[in-house]
Amino acid sequence: MNNEEYLFELPPADLRVAEKKFRKRDPIWTGCKAKLIERYLFYFVQITYHGTYIDAFAGPQEPDKHETWAAKLVMESEPRWLRNFFLFESDASQVRLLERLRDEQPPPNKEKKESRRRVEIYPGDFNENIHKMLAENPIRETEATFCLLDQRTFECDWASVAALAKHKSAGHKFELFYFFPEGWINRSIEGLKIDKEERLRCWWGAADWGQLLGKHGPVRAQQVCERFRSELGYKRVYPFPIYEKKDKGGRIMYYMIHASDHDEAPLLMNRAYGKALDIKETAEQLELLKDSLPKA
Repeated sequence: MNNEEYLFELPPADLRVAEKKFRKRDPIWTGCKAKLIERYLFYFVQITYHGTYIDAFAGPQEPDKHETWAAKLVMESEPRWLRNFFLFESDASQVRLLERLRDEQPPPNKEKKESRRRVEIYPGDFNENIHKMLAENPIRETEATFCLLDQRTFECDWASVAALAKHKSAGHKFELFYFFPEGWINRSIEGLKIDKEERLRCWWGAADWGQLLGKHGPVRAQQVCERFRSELGYKRVYPFPIYEKKDKGGRIMYYMIHASDHDEAPLLMNRAYGKALDIKETAEQLELLKDSLPKA
């Protein structure tokens, strides 16, 4: 397949058709998800020239594999035009890694139009600290903001998702990139023993979490996407599949659900999905990318 043919288009609305197309490409697998996130934000700043990055579970999931650490890849990506970072982590050892990452960053390069950066680290429970962060750090209505909600399974409460989605009263909403554990959700629900009802009610944000057990794959993913549209008001919502193995035969382990009200955002994420493992584009290619986007 010609890898350029999908780089300036939206993924198919029919998720069954879309997943067949994803498999025929170079699908993103679990070990390179962080590169997808970094590549999308690389495109993000080419359009916005600034931005705020919020990472709900910011420590490295595999501390000895920095290529899988999204916060590190995003912070070190060039051009360094993201200017505000709000990083959350409950594990004390990973908080120390985040502090080291922050302290090792070079000063801004004025010749490349880099601004002074602000990096705030919030140790402890994200679901408690996100409300504190939003109260302490008013984010301008015009500030382009991307939030990574890369939970392991049930750690991110729906109330936290809603607080992010509804924080702005005007302008574009915060973009969300939300982890949904398709591959093991049924097993994990059945395995919860302590405070099961309360944990799932907080995670799903409603008492009807049980109806998820009878669904799977594109049907379940579409239902989750519909909640982002109907309850949170997002215009563009799409589930990007992450596969178990590097080869094209792996099963879907989870979906990264991208929610935005920018018309061009899903086009950029679709491009990032196809280009995450490639060499970054030249300046000429990036100009082509900008020219291909819908005009406001």
